[in-house]
Amino acid sequence: MAEKIRIIGVPMDLGASRRGVDMGPSALRVAGLQPRLKQLGRQVEDLGNVPVRQPEEQPYGEKKARYLGEIAETCKGLAETVKKALDDDLFPLVLGGDHSIAVGTVAGAASHFQKESKRIGLIWLDAHGDMNTPETSPSGNVHGMPLAAIMGSGPAELTQLAGVVPMVEPRSVSLVGIRELDAKERRFVKESGVHVFTMRDIDERGMREVMSEALRFAGDDTAGVAVSLDMDFVDPSDAPGVGTPVRGGVTYREAHLALEMIADTRSMVSFELVEVNPVIDVHNNTATLGVELVLSGLGKKIL
Repeated sequence: MAEKIRIIGVPMDLGASRRGVDMGPSALRVAGLQPRLKQLGRQVEDLGNVPVRQPEEQPYGEKKARYLGEIAETCKGLAETVKKALDDDLFPLVLGGDHSIAVGTVAGAASHFQKESKRIGLIWLDAHGDMNTPETSPSGNVHGMPLAAIMGSGPAELTQLAGVVPMVEPRSVSLVGIRELDAKERRFVKESGVHVFTMRDIDERGMREVMSEALRFAGDDTAGVAVSLDMDFVDPSDAPGVGTPVRGGVTYREAHLALEMIADTRSMVSFELVEVNPVIDVHNNTATLGVELVLSGLGKKIL
């Protein structure tokens, strides 16, 4: 992992129906992200935010994939920014925004390694599968579709972004913390070949065993692992300010353990944190926890 971190903000809420996650990057910065990373001894530069169109500026377009054109445009710019960070030997830390930005983050990382003929793995920490397509989505919200696009299913505007399809092979993808899937999405998840660790798996086997296996799958024969953390991974009692809260999530300590175990592998190639919604948060607690989890993912230890 590169020593120097480049922070990239993506203030987008086009992929969700509830507004507010566009303020996530600001909330995370206000929670002291940069100074706390520097306390870890890391060099940090903040690139500011990539350009994002406002929902008020344009019609939402196709009902089955609302704002698809605008989301693809932002993700393309984000992919170039992430690739450039990696090309410059900097570690990309991406702040969302809704989860549709994952297509851009992963596209950037995948295309950087593609030129060395290498593939990456992916750890997806989330309450949801995010594996809908415009045909299966009940809402038409693109933040429920990014993982499908990363694995090559869905609109060409998203699947083609990296110049390599799929961006990540399903066998190199581990989903952790899943507890809410749509009916048609559930079938796709089962047939896709991804490795899914639901909340029941965590309840029965514990976070240590689950993360150990998830990391083994994502790290097997890959150049490194991209990590996508949706703050709804954590139970709403600890992370109330998220785009789509679902009861029964991981605890505060389980979340830290998951990120600490990722840090232990020293194999992370990019990290994004998404779906922080300050509008429904309490005293910026969710962003503060988000910053703590970023620090754990980047190597902060208790001792």
